[in-house]
Amino acid sequence: MPIDRKTLIAKVKAAGVIGAGGAGFPTHVKLAGEVDTIIVNGAECEPLLAVDVQLMERQAELLVTGLDTLVRALGAKVGIIACKAKHQIAISNLLEAIRDKEGLLGVELCLLDDFYPAGDEPVLVYEVNSRIVPEGGIPLAVKCLVINVETLRNIVWALQDKPVVTTCVTIAGAVQRPVTLEVPVGTSFGALLDLAGGVTVSDYRLIVGGPMTGGVISKEAMEEAEGQPMGSPKAVVGKTTKGLIVLPANHALHRQSTLSVSAMLQRAQSACCQCRLCTDLCPRYLLGYSIEPHLVLNRVNHGQTTDPLAIAQAFLCSDCGVCELYACPVGLSPRRMYRALKSELLRQGAPNPYKGLSTRLRPRGAWAGRHIPASHLLTRLGLRPYDQKAPLVPLECSPRQVTIPLQQHIGVAGKPLVQAGDRVVTGQTIATPPADALGAIVHSSIAGQVLEVTQEAVVIRGG
Repeated sequence: MPIDRKTLIAKVKAAGVIGAGGAGFPTHVKLAGEVDTIIVNGAECEPLLAVDVQLMERQAELLVTGLDTLVRALGAKVGIIACKAKHQIAISNLLEAIRDKEGLLGVELCLLDDFYPAGDEPVLVYEVNSRIVPEGGIPLAVKCLVINVETLRNIVWALQDKPVVTTCVTIAGAVQRPVTLEVPVGTSFGALLDLAGGVTVSDYRLIVGGPMTGGVISKEAMEEAEGQPMGSPKAVVGKTTKGLIVLPANHALHRQSTLSVSAMLQRAQSACCQCRLCTDLCPRYLLGYSIEPHLVLNRVNHGQTTDPLAIAQAFLCSDCGVCELYACPVGLSPRRMYRALKSELLRQGAPNPYKGLSTRLRPRGAWAGRHIPASHLLTRLGLRPYDQKAPLVPLECSPRQVTIPLQQHIGVAGKPLVQAGDRVVTGQTIATPPADALGAIVHSSIAGQVLEVTQEAVVIRGG
């Protein structure tokens, strides 16, 4: 059924749809931009994660129909599903769905090579249609709208007035049964580990997200969260949670993540030889951006933190982790330096000097030749032993209690509309952002009674 842009945006906003991966940008805001190309990001380039590929395999017809509806509603010229060429089942099912739908306005597939970070938005936009997102800009600057697979599915459900109350998560690594599950928002991480058969190591760390960009939670922090009667919003599934990866406590990824900034600086002062590998393999540098990670190490090492050439580059870093986890032979981290610098720049209210620039960029000559093969990344990260299938199974997950964070997205937290003692039903709105602020509506993911309402979360007991 045809739908206009205004109705589409209203339904998506009411359903609380945000980007289902990454930072969780509110989708209704994205849909307001002028676009001629809609790109569905099915690259899923982080090792061990398996959500988007399996959704493309199992829900191809829904995704193709939904993309066609989106193209028409936004007045775009084409909708493109970007999928890695190695995922033959997904490709076959998507092509069949496209053939079966007569009168499609313009839905196509774009097959990607198997490299990291193919799913980074500027990288994806260039691979799909050869446009370069400007420095400090977003894909809408080149009339491209990028959404991931699960976000598209949630948009389709929003058109049926179904709010976002579940998300798909891959549980992998040192667990008995790697698996991908669809679970209610607010489910504890501990419950998901149990559904994967439990961990297989006595001491572990949990990566929330992908191994290249995810955050780390220790076993002790997990146990503390599980021991709190009301749960912890820091150890529960949010709308953007795509993976939980269990690794032994002594794994190199965990040792690297716990290294302090001061220790990293000391290491850089003694070990950085300005070899440029971090720069020469940086995806944003290769796209033509004015970012040279080796320079930030050099300037910080020599106390030249007022050099705008190196410091402002923090705004261009995508946080992909290539410099730290793949490129540097001695494990230094320009990424960590960029994070610290960006945080300080934002604290001081410093403007992003790249925002609004219209400089025409071109990829550097080595662009295609320096793509990082996903297979190499697995080896480099020490993840080969955990590279196992994590099938999406229709396992019913009915947590007795959920702790639903009020801020699962870019923008401000929602203001609670419920209080302790209230009865709620699945899909009921429990928090909304201020009318004039960037944010997203939050819904109850289970039916039950509200136990507690804080500034961070709403706790609901089922039944």
